[in-house]
Amino acid sequence: MSGKSRRVLHILITVALLAFGAVGFKALSEKKQALKRQRPPVSLPGVRAVRAVAARGAVLVRGEGTVAPLREVTVVPQVGGEVIHVAPSLVNGGEFEKGDLLIRIDPADYRLAVTLARAKVEDAESKLQTLQAESSAALEEWRVHRRDKGGRGAAPPPLLVKEPQLQAARAQLEAQKAELERAALNLKRTEIRAPFNGRVRRESVDRGQVVNTGQTLATLYSTDAAEITVPFEPKDLAWFDVPGFTNGNGNGGEAVVRGNAAGEEKIWRGRVLRSEGQIDEATRMVGVVVGVEEPYASRPPLAVGMFVHVEIRGDPLPDAVLIPRAALRQGDTAWVVEEGRLRFRDLDVARIQGEEVLVTSGIRAGELVVVTALKAVTDDMAVRVVEGDREGRS
Repeated sequence: MSGKSRRVLHILITVALLAFGAVGFKALSEKKQALKRQRPPVSLPGVRAVRAVAARGAVLVRGEGTVAPLREVTVVPQVGGEVIHVAPSLVNGGEFEKGDLLIRIDPADYRLAVTLARAKVEDAESKLQTLQAESSAALEEWRVHRRDKGGRGAAPPPLLVKEPQLQAARAQLEAQKAELERAALNLKRTEIRAPFNGRVRRESVDRGQVVNTGQTLATLYSTDAAEITVPFEPKDLAWFDVPGFTNGNGNGGEAVVRGNAAGEEKIWRGRVLRSEGQIDEATRMVGVVVGVEEPYASRPPLAVGMFVHVEIRGDPLPDAVLIPRAALRQGDTAWVVEEGRLRFRDLDVARIQGEEVLVTSGIRAGELVVVTALKAVTDDMAVRVVEGDREGRS
């Protein structure tokens, strides 16, 4: 095929393709429908909401405090001398039981004092017995003399029967017995024993040390019980029994003590014992003392100085409900969702317990309360609800 023929063929093919494309475009244009103007859908504000739950059980009043021993004493010797024995447990943090020998002071001088005092007692007894014999002999002689002379009924002269001397001898004997008792007591005091089951807070004594009367040797505290003083606002005390302060039954409210001991969360049971002697003038708080028995019975123990959280069980509110604190609005109100619309509710708030609010009226158990914040909100506003958990998470 010549070049001229090929060009003619290419032109014909191009024209055919253009004609076919024009026909297709016309067909598509005839089938295309005209676009209609539409209004975009209205976007409702989304809120997270949780359901109010019935408040089962008693009201819990929470606070914090530091563990302190029920009893703490300072070891002070009542006699002086050289320390010849110190118990191995008498070290900082050492444990001991009631009656254990902690310190012994050299008793040699005090044994000698007892021996000397006993000898003086025996001497005084001997002198009294001699005077009593002399008095009896003088009295008998006086009676014989009176009988020979026919005298009757008269009492013998006191000096004759040595009555003043007998009184002095009896007094001397009592004084010597007192000296013996004091010497024996001082000998006993050379041994210092533990007054209770406990531990050593600090010590400053060692064997060979010469100590004086009144010198501080150690500080001990009891492990039979511990106390925690928890400050509360006066209005909080209306929820539980404080012996001597509130009008309860006097048994004291039950308490749960929680603390971290050796990296482990531990729980101990306790009871409200009393309130402190006065309201704190600076904070206007009332110190409530919670007692825990046998704080060192378990390991790790409820150690002295530990910071703990305390929950005290108060009186129950049978018709109350709990809502998250995030659902409480200014003025003690809440937003409740009913059939997709927001409703404002006025609440009677009994108390706020951490992240929960105890409500006695205004909301029923099972109703949805909003926990998210909105910048613009009106009563009866339509909303889109995402139901979450108690913390407001969806």
